[in-house]
Amino acid sequence: MRILGIDPGLRTTGFGVVEKHGSQLLYVASGTIKTNKEAQGNLAERLKVLFDGIHEVVERYKPDTSAVEIVFVNVNPQATLLLGQARGACITALATCNLPVAEYTALQMKQAVAGHGLAKKEQVQEMVKRLLNLPGLPGPDAADALGIAITHAHAGHSMAKLAAATDLQRTTSGMYKAGRSR
Repeated sequence: MRILGIDPGLRTTGFGVVEKHGSQLLYVASGTIKTNKEAQGNLAERLKVLFDGIHEVVERYKPDTSAVEIVFVNVNPQATLLLGQARGACITALATCNLPVAEYTALQMKQAVAGHGLAKKEQVQEMVKRLLNLPGLPGPDAADALGIAITHAHAGHSMAKLAAATDLQRTTSGMYKAGRSR
C-alpha cells in the first residue's frame, strides 16, 4: 500500500510518500509545496497552488490512500482560519483524485513516530530518518508529512477495523440533509 501524508500550511505544505509491505515501511518521496512566492494578498491564487501541487504529487506517485494532519485553533484566530483554508484546499484536491483521506492530530503523529506527544520537530525529524532509513534529515514540513503517513501505516488498519466494529460512522445530525422537514 502506498500512503501519501500531508502537513498542510498556507506558505509551505509538506508531503511524504511511503510504501507499506507487511510491517516494513519504505520511503518513496517527500518534499514541499511552497506558496510564499505568490502575492501575499492573493489567497485564492495561493490555495490554487496548493490544490494543483497536491494533484501533481498524486499524479506522480500514485498513492492508494492519504492522511492529513488535523489543524487546531492557535493563539491567532486569523492565522487559524487561513491554515484551515489551506487544509481544505489539500483535502479537496485529494478528494477530487478519489483518494480516501484519513486525519490525525499532531499529538497522534508524534506519539506514533517519536513515542510521546510532546516531541519537538527535531525529534520527529530524527525518528522519521531512522524509521525510513534515510541518509539525512528531511526538512521539518516533509518530516511531519512523512510522520502522518507513518502514523496511518501503523494505525489506519486498526482504526478502520474499529470503525467497522463499532458505531463510529458519521451521523447526519451535523451534516446538510437534502430538503427540510417541517
